[in-house]
Order: sequence, then C-alpha cells, then structure tokens
Amino acid sequence: MSTADLEAAPAAVPPRQAFLNAMSQFANSVCIVATDGSAGRDGTCVSSMTSVAADGDKPTLLICLNEKSRVTPKLLTNGRFSVNLLTASEQGIADLFAGRCGGVAEGWFDDPRWMLGETGLPVLNPALASFECSVFQTSFVGTHHIIIGAVEAVYTTQSGTPLIHSQRLYRYLA
Repeated sequence: MSTADLEAAPAAVPPRQAFLNAMSQFANSVCIVATDGSAGRDGTCVSSMTSVAADGDKPTLLICLNEKSRVTPKLLTNGRFSVNLLTASEQGIADLFAGRCGGVAEGWFDDPRWMLGETGLPVLNPALASFECSVFQTSFVGTHHIIIGAVEAVYTTQSGTPLIHSQRLYRYLA
C-alpha cells in the first residue's frame, strides 16, 4: 500500500482547524432535531446523526449537540426529540434552524409543514424520514453531548432527494 498520495495538513494549520477542514469533506444528511415538553419546544439543524442499532427492544439512533446550543438543555430535560431528514428543497428551513436567518426560535414551528407525531413531538411533513425518540442514553465528550434515542415512531416519504452538507455547502445527489 502506498501513502504517496496522502497529504498531511500544512504545519502552519493548527490541529483543530486541520481536523475541521478534513471533517468538512464528509457528505452528511441534513436533519432538524426538535424537542418539546416541560422545558419548551425548540429545534436545531444537525448533520451529526446516525443509526446505532435496528435490533433489540427498540431501534436506536444518535445525535450530537454542542453543550452551548440553546436546544441542548431543553432536549435533555424533555427527555425526547424528533429527527427530520430534509429533502433538497428544504434548504430554507435548514438555514432557519441553523441560525443563518437571525432571530429567535419563536414561531419556527408555526409553518404548516410541522405536525405533531404519534408521541406529540414536532415532525416535518414532508421529510424524507422522521423519527420520534425518547432519550435512551447520553454521554459527554469534549464540547458535545452524544444522545442516543430509542425510536418510538418512524415516518417515511417514498420520493425526494436528501439535502446533503459537504465542503461547507449544501448539495444534493443527482
């Protein structure tokens, strides 16, 4: 095996920035994580979501939330959340929940595309897929909470192209 084609980050690039630059090369699905309960309703845009296991009592997935996110304490207190996989046509809602449009979260769920799912959590209709979850396990690493959710309900759409985030830009599959 040859390593001649691999390039190390230039020495002048700090390790954190080199890591962020390398991670930006990944192509990740764009999701809205929403929560509701005694701590209030809120949501945020994430690209750090993945399945954990389909087997066992309930399927599980995980999300990662920064400890400084306004959503994190609400989600942890509420003990439940939804994950909504966005279509390529939902870049505007991704920007809104990512905080790129300014303002606060009040009124974000007034859009008629938001509905209450089986467990009472906000789910986006249509999303390519939506999951309603209860918090199953949490862990804290560095600056982020890793939250594993036990899936309580699943909704899917049979059409659409996922919204992808890669190289710090939105993209879609052709």
